[in-house]
Amino acid sequence: MFFKGGYVMAEHTLHEGNCTCCNHHHHDDAHVEKEGHCSCCEGEESVSLDSIGTCSCCHDEDVEEEEGGALWTLVVGTIVFLITYVTDLVPEAFSLPAYIAAYLLLGYSVLREAAENIMKRQPFDENFLMAVATIGAFAIGDYPEAVAVMLFSRIGEALEERAVNRSRKQVAAAIDMRPDVIHRLQEDGSTVEVPARDAAIGDVAVVRVGDRIPLDGVVVSGDSLLDTSALTGEPVPVACHEGTEVMSGSINTTGVLHVKVTKPLAESMVTKILESVEKAAARKPKIDRFITRFSRIYTPAVVAIAAATAIIPSLITGEWHYWIYTALTFLVISCPCALVLSVPLSFFAGIGAASKQGILFKGGIAVEQLKNIGAVVFDKTGTITKGNFVVHQVLPADGFDEEGVFRLSASVEQASNHPIARSVVEASEKRGLTLAQPEAVEEFAGQGLKASVDGHVVLCGNQKLMDRYAVAMPTIEAAEYGAELYIAVDGRYAGRMVVSDTIKEDAVDAIKAISSLGITTAMLTGDSQQAADYIASKTGIDDVRAKLLPQDKVQQMDELRKKYGPVMFVGDGINDAPVLAGADVGAAMNSGADAAVEAADVVFMHSKVSAVPKALHLSKETMKIAKQNVVFALGVKGLVMLAGFAGYASMWAAVFADSGVAALCVLNSVRMLYKK
Repeated sequence: MFFKGGYVMAEHTLHEGNCTCCNHHHHDDAHVEKEGHCSCCEGEESVSLDSIGTCSCCHDEDVEEEEGGALWTLVVGTIVFLITYVTDLVPEAFSLPAYIAAYLLLGYSVLREAAENIMKRQPFDENFLMAVATIGAFAIGDYPEAVAVMLFSRIGEALEERAVNRSRKQVAAAIDMRPDVIHRLQEDGSTVEVPARDAAIGDVAVVRVGDRIPLDGVVVSGDSLLDTSALTGEPVPVACHEGTEVMSGSINTTGVLHVKVTKPLAESMVTKILESVEKAAARKPKIDRFITRFSRIYTPAVVAIAAATAIIPSLITGEWHYWIYTALTFLVISCPCALVLSVPLSFFAGIGAASKQGILFKGGIAVEQLKNIGAVVFDKTGTITKGNFVVHQVLPADGFDEEGVFRLSASVEQASNHPIARSVVEASEKRGLTLAQPEAVEEFAGQGLKASVDGHVVLCGNQKLMDRYAVAMPTIEAAEYGAELYIAVDGRYAGRMVVSDTIKEDAVDAIKAISSLGITTAMLTGDSQQAADYIASKTGIDDVRAKLLPQDKVQQMDELRKKYGPVMFVGDGINDAPVLAGADVGAAMNSGADAAVEAADVVFMHSKVSAVPKALHLSKETMKIAKQNVVFALGVKGLVMLAGFAGYASMWAAVFADSGVAALCVLNSVRMLYKK
C-alpha cells in the first residue's frame, strides 16, 4: 500500500522478474516470465513479450485509464466525506450510508489487498491493520475517523505515485527506443519497411548510416565501420565489408550496408541479451518495502494486544462492552495513518530532490535499497570513460621530430572517417599544424592508410599495415593504455601515436566520495585487463575484472555480492542490461543504450560519475527522514495508547495521534526537497 506508486511502470518494463504494467499489487508473487510470456495480468493468462523484452499485455492508454479511475475515486470519495463531515447538507439519516460510500471509494484497494493477503495466508501487513482498525471504528460509531484513515492512505499513495510517474516519463522522453522494423531490399532495388519479427532468414536489410543493425547477418554489399561498444564494451570501431558477420545492436557509422539476415529476431544477439535481462531480473534479490517489513512485526503485535485487551479484563470484570470499546479504540490509535502519509511523502520528496539533480529513480524500492549498498560496480567504456578518443602520446623514432610525425600522420588521416583518424586530425588542429593534402590514398580495412604527402610515401595504421609493407620495427614497449597508431615514411619506421579513451573529469573525485562512505568500488568490463588496470589505477577503483562477456558480468556481480554485500551496478551499454537488471540497484547513464536504460532502477540524465555519490547521499537522507517520521509517530501513538488504557484518551485523542502527527511528519518530509 505505502509504496504502490513505486511500482507503477510507465514503460511497462520487466522489473525484478515481474511485469508491473497492469498496476496490480501482487508484488510478493514470483511472476517470472517463462518462454517469452508474462502471467501477471488478470486471470493469469499468458501474453507475449514484444521484441524489446517488454510486456505487451497492456497499453499506455490502459495505464492512463487506471490512473484516471484512481483519481476519480479519490476526488469523489473526498468530496462525499467532506460534505458529510463538514456541512449539514447530508441529513443525519443518510450520514452513515454517505460515510460508507466515501469509505469504500477511498479504501477499496486496501480492503481488497487485505482480503487477498488473508486468502494467501499472509495477513499481517499494513493493509490488514488499517482494515481491522477502520472496521472497528465503524463498529463503535466513529465513522469520520475510519474514512479519514483511508483518505490519508490514498493521499500518501498518490503523492509517491506522482513522483515516480514523473520520473518515469522523463526517462521515456529522454530515450529513443530501438527500431522494431527492417528496411528490406526488394528485387527491383526499392526498400520496404517490415516488422523485425516478420523478417526471414535470407532477407536483405538496408542499414543506413546511423542505424542499428536490426538482426544478425552477413554483409553482402558495402563497407563501413561499426560501433560495437554497446555490445562488447570495446571503444574501437570494427571494420566490416562484404562477407563480414555483423551482430544486431551494432551501430553503422560510415557507409550504407546491405546485410543478409542469418538469424531471426528470436535468435539475434540483442534478443539473447534481453532474455538474459529477464533471467537476471528473476534472480534479483527480493526486497520488501520498509513499511511492509515493519508491519509484519507491528501488525500481529497490535492485533494480539487488542485481542488480549478485549478478552482478558472482560473475563475478570465482566465489563465486555467497556473493554471491547477500549480494544477498538486501541486499534484506531495504532492504525498507521501517519505512516501511510508521511513515509510515502518522504520518498516523494527524495525522488523529487533527486530529479532536480538529473537523477531519476524508477521507484521507492531503489531509493531504500541504496542505503544498504556494499559495493558500487562500474562498467568502463562510456561510464568511467567518455567513450571517445584523444591523442595521448606522440613518440617519434630516432631521426624524426614529434611535430613532423604528427603532421604527416594527420595529413594522411584526413582521408579516413575512422574515429581514431578524426581524433588525430582534431588534435593537430588544436596544435595549429598546417596539414598537406594527401594524394594516391589507399585504405586497407582494419589496417590503416597509405598515401603520398609532400612527395613521401606515408603509412599510417596498425601492426598489420607495417607487416604488409615489411617495415622494420624496433623493439617497442607496449603502451600502458590505448590504441597504437604506427607511422612509416618511405618504408622507414617514423614513430607512433597512442590514442586512448579519456577518463571523465569527475570520475576520480566521485570514486573518492564513494570510498569515503565505506563502500567498495569495482569495475566489470569487456575491455582488456591492461586497459582496465590502467583506468583503475588512475581513478582509485578497488576491484577490477576484465575481458568479460555480458553473461560473465552477471556471474562476477554475484561473486561481488557474496563478498561485499548488496551491489549497485552502473553501466550504459546493451551488454550491461543483464547485470543492470540483476543488480540490487541498477543505474544507467542516459547517454547509453535503450536496453540499459530500460533495465535500470535509476537513470543518470547527465551521464556524470558524480551522480553516483549524490544518489547514495540522497538515499541516506531520504531514509533518515522516513525513519524519523516512524519513530516520532510511534512514540506519540505509544503515549496515547498508554493514556487510553488508563482511561484518559478518547477516540479524538486517537485521531490527533494520527492526523496531528501526520501533519508534523509531512513538514519533516518536505525538507528533502531542499536537500542539495
